[in-house]
Formats: sequence, C-alpha cells, structure tokens
Amino acid sequence: MKDILPQEMAIRDYVIGLIKETYKTFGFSSMETPCVEHIENLNSKSGGENEKLIFKIMKRGEKLKLESAKSEADLTDSGLRYDLTVPLCRYYSNNANDLPAPFKALQMGNVWRADRPQRGRYRQFMQCDIDILGEPTNLAEIELILATTTLLGKLDFKNFTIRINDRRILKAMAAYSGFEEKDYDTVFIILDKMDKIGLDGVAEELEKEGFAKESVDKYLELFRVITPDTAGVRKAAEMLGGYLDQQYADGLVTIMDSVDAVKNADFKISFDPTLVRGMSYYTGPIFEIAMDEFGGSVGGGGRYDEMIGKFTGQNTPACGFSIGFERIVLLLLERGYQIPGANQKKAYLLDKKLGSDAMKKVIAQAMEERQNGFEVNLSVMKKNKKFQKEQLEAEGYTEIVEIFAD
Repeated sequence: MKDILPQEMAIRDYVIGLIKETYKTFGFSSMETPCVEHIENLNSKSGGENEKLIFKIMKRGEKLKLESAKSEADLTDSGLRYDLTVPLCRYYSNNANDLPAPFKALQMGNVWRADRPQRGRYRQFMQCDIDILGEPTNLAEIELILATTTLLGKLDFKNFTIRINDRRILKAMAAYSGFEEKDYDTVFIILDKMDKIGLDGVAEELEKEGFAKESVDKYLELFRVITPDTAGVRKAAEMLGGYLDQQYADGLVTIMDSVDAVKNADFKISFDPTLVRGMSYYTGPIFEIAMDEFGGSVGGGGRYDEMIGKFTGQNTPACGFSIGFERIVLLLLERGYQIPGANQKKAYLLDKKLGSDAMKKVIAQAMEERQNGFEVNLSVMKKNKKFQKEQLEAEGYTEIVEIFAD
C-alpha cells in the first residue's frame, strides 16, 4: 500500500475523469459496491488464486468468541474484496429487477490482495471494470474491446496488442492432443508460461509431469502451425475438427474482424492460442492488453456466463474487461505525461510584511483569475525563496509573481 503524492494524484484524477467520460459514450453506467463482502462470496471458488490472498475480517462484538473457536471459519465472516467481478455478480443477483437488460456497468474502486508487492502491483490498488450482463452475442466482446482501446488511444498509448483466445479452443486443443479433462488445469498452467520458457520449456515441463510424449508433440505442433490472425483461427477449427464447435471459431473471427474494421486507436488484435487467463470462471472468449513498454499485461477480461448463476441459480450471459489502472498510471508517470488542456497555474508569493489593504487587493485579483479558469496559489514568501519557487515550478506553476510590501 502506498501514499499518493499530488503530482500522481493529478494524473489519477484526470484518468478517472477520462474513463468515465469515454465509457459513458459507449452506454456504460457507473455503479458501486461495498469494499467488504461476505466471506462465503469471496470463497466461492470463482476467484482462482486470488482466494488465497483475501484480507479477512474478524467477527465483531458478541459474535467473536475466541475461547470457543476451533478454526479460522469460527473467527471470520467477511473480507475485503480482491476484485470487482465477484461483488458485481452479487450486486446483479440482488438488483436485476431494477436494472436494464442488458446492463452495461462501469465500476471503479480499490481492491485488496495479500500479495507480494512489485513494480505496478500493490496490496491496495484501484481497479476499473466495464461489464455487459445479459448480452449472449459477441456484440458484448466487440463493445468492450472498442471502449477500452478508445480510452487507451486518448491517453496516447500506441502499438499495443489485444491478445484474444477462447477457453473452448484451449480445451479443444488439449482434447485433440490426447490429454484427459482432469489434467487440463495442469496443462494450461504450464502453457501459460510459454512467453517465459518457450515451446521447448513447455514441452520439458509437460513431460516432467508424466504426460505422454506423443500427446506433448501433437499439442505443441498446433502452436507451430497456427498463425496469430483470423486465418489462424480458421486453421485451428479445421485441425480440431470434431473437438471444437465451428460457431466458437466463427465468433472469434467476427470479434477480430469487427474490431479491426472500426477501431479508432493504434493497436493490433492478435489470436493467441497460448492465452489462458488465470480465472477459472471464464467460459468463452478471453483477452488481454499487451504493452511492450510495461513488459506484460496491463488489462484483461473475458466471458463468464456461469458465474452469476452461482448466486441466483440461473445462468446469465456476462462479459467484462478490466484495465490495470495502477499500471496505466505508472506508465504515464514514467513517460512524464502532461495533462492536455490543463488550466494555467499561477502563484503569488506574498511578503509577510504586506499590509491588510494590499493583501485584500491580491486576494481579489486571485479570485477573479480563478473565475476565469486559472489555478492560483497564494502563499507567504519564505526565507529560502529560491527553493520555494523551484517547488512551485515542479508542481506546474508557470507564472510566479512576487508581491512586496511598500
């Protein structure tokens, strides 16, 4: 967790405003959920590895009985949310009758994970999610990708890649190669390391797990011949034959072609059959934002049609895209990003011997300038005036006026 200094806070406030403004043009409505959720919701086996990172909250008052507690479950009944998707599903299950169909949700807020901090990753961090609930067609994926990439384009990000795959293609490739369904998770965890250890490394780890060399060779051959474009999707469908329903490949082609035809930012969309996404709740298309300047993903999402049903007993089509807000802000700070169209900033340094009438005159001048859109800072002149002016300049004050007593 970290303190946020004014320079970063200005960038964060600007990005938050731009997110809301941009996503509103795509029909998304802001909503909010509490930061605390019931522990059974957080432990619903929908959050994958994140469920191991929950900040748990002890029971309170008379409910907390330390002397009779036999396990952790006797001590905790809630926790801090580790993402925004689980709370959204609970929110929708409680409020669906009062929401439009489909419901296009924008949710921003802090989440908490007891994780190992590193560059761009904290234990408390802001998430920004857009989700479309109740839309079964690929229009949801297309809208989510276009909204997110439009936002990134407005922040001057270029040459990034939207990697896209489908969980059903992942499973079909494993079945075609001869892996048993009970082993899929193990296979996919190893496959997810492809960008770090390469094809040979994946082959070595699969064989170490005891999988037949014939299956491993057949599996890896798929990745050698499938290209990262719509032709690759069609090639995969052709090779996988009876293991993959043709409509899933057609859907992926529709998403890629549609996005590519109307995009208004500088990026490419690429079919990546090695893309796994860690969350177990994904049921269809999945996607990530890859940026070379960060060296990893700065956002991702996918379709999760079965998750809301765990709360309501009735499955609801659902698809979402989350940008890595903290990573985006980090990249903007590292490149010295300047907020476009920011108000001109002016500072007055006042002699501490300044009389009352002169002081009123300066304050009146500042108030008039503020009404005209200036950001005006009034402060008393310090002994080390040079350092004081350097600090103001570092904060973006382009005009500094010294007012002395007569």
